[in-house]
Amino acid sequence: MAQTVFIDGAAGTTGLEIADRLEDREEFDLVRLSEAERKDSACRRTALNYADFAILCLPDEASVEAVAMLDEDSGTRVIDASSAHRGAPGWIYGFPELVGKNAVVNAKRVANPGCYPTGFLALIAPLIRSKLLPRDWPYTVNGISGFSGGGKSLIARFEEEGDIAYRAYGLALGHKHLAEMKSKAGLEHEPVFSPAVIPAFRGMLVEVPVHVAAMRSAATPQKLRDELTRYYADAPLIKVHEDNPDELILRREQEPSDRVDLWVFSDKEGEAVRLIARLDNLGKGAAGAAVQSLNLMSGCDELAGLRI
Repeated sequence: MAQTVFIDGAAGTTGLEIADRLEDREEFDLVRLSEAERKDSACRRTALNYADFAILCLPDEASVEAVAMLDEDSGTRVIDASSAHRGAPGWIYGFPELVGKNAVVNAKRVANPGCYPTGFLALIAPLIRSKLLPRDWPYTVNGISGFSGGGKSLIARFEEEGDIAYRAYGLALGHKHLAEMKSKAGLEHEPVFSPAVIPAFRGMLVEVPVHVAAMRSAATPQKLRDELTRYYADAPLIKVHEDNPDELILRREQEPSDRVDLWVFSDKEGEAVRLIARLDNLGKGAAGAAVQSLNLMSGCDELAGLRI
């Protein structure tokens, strides 16, 4: 029998992407509400408690309200694509390559990682855990993303204002991803995060530049690459590249993908590295991560419906 899935916030960018991926999956039966029903809290409450799985594609406050609608004895298992529950007690972080697949398989509540933290953590977390990079270093993160990550309002802005070439934001240094980056990587300090949006619909580059020669204890660039390769040897969605190209490109019409590609670039002397992740902010950075978690939680093939 097909398992029921209710996407709360199905009209948003991430919700539409998830629904498209599940549309032809025989394992799942989507619970659909009309526009009027979506605005009726009683209808939403019924759908949330009826479904085997609820995927929340909502602003943070609305996600908290949706979870509060669940009955105390509700059997509904929840995947939250917002940032509301990423550090909340009782929630599993939906990054199976970092937390372990079994943690997600057995979870009742899963919080999707943020898109920028996905790239940052894929690069940094294994290296911190293996003590090849220090926990107490003041790391910096440079991120460039397609505008779909900003939701309908930012999509409309880029479509209406055709002359935007580059939009730097988060200039007050209080981005909501910072706590997630620090805690999930096991760092002593929040990184300095410099995000920007470009006129491409999807795709992102996340870079962590590190002057390893200035650290009192740090591994060589090759050891960093070797550890990432070892760590992700059995992770079908994450590839560590041995060959470094002369340039990395994001295209305006980037193909959808659930992959994460990692590189370790270095100077000839091995004194500095640029750790770079390339991923799709709507793929492994949002909808793809939710579908991956849903697959694991429902007992399906982990990669079903994913774009590799």
